[in-house]
Amino acid sequence: MGKIVAVVNQKGGVGKTTTAVNLTAALHALGLKVLLCDFDPQANATSGLGLDKRKIKYSAYDVTINEVGAAQAIVSTEYGDLLPSSSDLAGAAVELINQPHRELALEKALHSVRDQYDIIFIDCPPSLELLTLNGLCAADSILVPVQCEYFALEGLSDLMATLRMVKKRLNPRLEIFGVALTMYDGRTNFSSQVAQEVRRHFPGKVFASVVPRNIRLAEAPSHGIPVTVYDRTSRGSVAYRAMAEEIKAKLEKSSI
Repeated sequence: MGKIVAVVNQKGGVGKTTTAVNLTAALHALGLKVLLCDFDPQANATSGLGLDKRKIKYSAYDVTINEVGAAQAIVSTEYGDLLPSSSDLAGAAVELINQPHRELALEKALHSVRDQYDIIFIDCPPSLELLTLNGLCAADSILVPVQCEYFALEGLSDLMATLRMVKKRLNPRLEIFGVALTMYDGRTNFSSQVAQEVRRHFPGKVFASVVPRNIRLAEAPSHGIPVTVYDRTSRGSVAYRAMAEEIKAKLEKSSI
């Protein structure tokens, strides 16, 4: 059974979608069967894997609201499989409000395909609302990108409180899969201090691989390809491929 990991942080601009896209591509390149579920109405993960979000037939909106089977909506790309998003998903939170078990719509949708994958990533919106709650209820664990900048830990307490609430009331299996340090600037002592603080808050959960500030990471999405393909030798690419190796080893260890 594939492991479902929600990539989540309610703060925007922390490298959440960049992390989801590049780990999907890097793990796919390592031979794993990977699905990226784009559950953010901005659909940046969809375009980041090379799809035109204006031309997709079915999206995450259709599988959660219109009961289209997930297998029908999934698109295979050369970087891994994708359950794409669209701007329609922005209205899903409103449409789900009056539905029974509204927080379980995504879990229901992914249940039919999870056995086909080694890992499924859910790229959640940068907020703690119903769509993100669906992601947390569908997931076995969460991956939290944290930027190595001022205010990095601000808001994490809210995320951890939400995690504890979901674990207690809705999804008792939910755990922290890992914390990814992003936007690290080796020229400053401050990035190092933030990294140390994050490791202190999440002992044993922070990936050894640290994602640096890197112009190639910013350029790759405009070409519709992951940085691991756009520039394999860039520091950002090297970091995400190393992190993917860590994740692969973690998955193999948990399956023993």
